[in-house]
Amino acid sequence: MSMQATEFRTLVEAHQKMVFSIALRVTGEYGAAEEVAQDVFLELYRGSERLTSEDHVRFWLRRVTVHRATDALRRKSRQPEAVAEEWMEDQHVEDDGARMDPGVVARLEELLQALPEPMRVAVVLRYQEEMLPDEIAKLLSQPVATVKSNLQRGLQLMRRKAAVTMKEYVRGQA
Repeated sequence: MSMQATEFRTLVEAHQKMVFSIALRVTGEYGAAEEVAQDVFLELYRGSERLTSEDHVRFWLRRVTVHRATDALRRKSRQPEAVAEEWMEDQHVEDDGARMDPGVVARLEELLQALPEPMRVAVVLRYQEEMLPDEIAKLLSQPVATVKSNLQRGLQLMRRKAAVTMKEYVRGQA
């Protein structure tokens, strides 16, 4: 038995930004992220009776989105040049109203997309979804040590690349 249309619409409205954003950051492609989001919500519609609470729904959506996005990433070749432009079109103002410099945001997105998949997924879930390492480990069915290692290595890699490529911006802000 599937859920009522109004209940489903409410769930989609409440979680569509999260699902799309995770999918976009993992796949690096706007179109692929849209497909992933559609697939995730279709799967939610078909199997929602198993989900018992709002926290369960959020956990399930994050988990399925990460899995579908990594599947899409493996199937398609990426075009990093287009990624930053597409992401910038969808960039929204943060909750506190602050807006980062578009050039910095685009460069950070490029650095994120350059990370190997396990590191990228860990960084997106930690810093976009604000999940703790133990929550990420549970979501991905990985040891906490693996998650922490992927976070540490991913951030180190981004810092090393950023130190080389963002010197001009840092000098301009000093």
